Amino acid sequence: MLIDQAKIYVSGGRGGNGCSSLYKDIFHRKGIPDGGDGGDGGDVIIKSDPNLQTLLDFKYNQHYRAGSGKHGGSNKKFGKRGEDLLVKVPAGTIIRDAEEDLVLKDLAAIDEAVTVARGGSGGLGNAKKREATQGEPGEERTLLLELKLVADVGIIGFPNAGKSTIVSRISKVHTKIAPYPFTTKSPKLGVVSFDDDSFVAADMPGLIEGAHAGKGLGDRFLRHIERTLVLVHVVDIAPLDGTDPADNYFKLEKELELYGHNVSGKERVIVINKMDMPGSEEKLKEFKDKINKEVISISAIKGEGLKDLVSFVYKKVKDVKKEKQENNG
Repeated sequence: MLIDQAKIYVSGGRGGNGCSSLYKDIFHRKGIPDGGDGGDGGDVIIKSDPNLQTLLDFKYNQHYRAGSGKHGGSNKKFGKRGEDLLVKVPAGTIIRDAEEDLVLKDLAAIDEAVTVARGGSGGLGNAKKREATQGEPGEERTLLLELKLVADVGIIGFPNAGKSTIVSRISKVHTKIAPYPFTTKSPKLGVVSFDDDSFVAADMPGLIEGAHAGKGLGDRFLRHIERTLVLVHVVDIAPLDGTDPADNYFKLEKELELYGHNVSGKERVIVINKMDMPGSEEKLKEFKDKINKEVISISAIKGEGLKDLVSFVYKKVKDVKKEKQENNG
């Protein structure tokens, strides 16, 4: 199960107390202040980790506190700084302050980090002829974590279009496959190899009409394709319910447009699946006449056309990456 939202509570470590101490000997009967400062509290740092794909851990562990600073000592001994706490999240996690509804950081890339709660300052010792002070508490925050998967390719389509079969055939990910709708209930990532390179594909749960407004949790699934470079739109050429494949294509494209967030403007690869079904060639011709766009026809269950599909999608991904680099450069 993909857990893509979580609420956590973070707190920087408390600063150590400053020391109140007097050094006395036969020459200094009144004593000389020699209390050291307390150490600062540790910080809470959130960092994106390539080995994580879900926020599941935060469902069971919601409180995170950094180490407290050590107290100062006599003879001007400074307290040790508290240990920082490193919290790891998947790449693509957006960190938002719950109270201010403010985005603190979008950890879109791997190994990005942000300090979300600073430790309190250590108290001052009396070594400089001043009153010793207590350490300050660390910063406290309630955070909302929202995950948007980072993938090169998002594979979309109506339920039972064969998306999971395609992903299982072209990558090493194994998803549940069955001849009924909504088999895939959460996005899954798969690494697709091509020559000496690869790209990451996300198998999205089946979308339905009204997905942009949240029907069938569609809005939660759609946000995971916001970061993708290319969308692979899988169309069932022989739907069990007898609906028209072209109508289904236009309905889903309309959902992408209504959802917004520049999703409908992404590069698209249209894949016609289940070409092993009777009458599929005639239906494919009708589909092409209606949409007037380039399509790739395959039979995922038989593995036909998958090599050409991977090659075509890989080239699309490379072209989009090159274009983005040129625009940013």
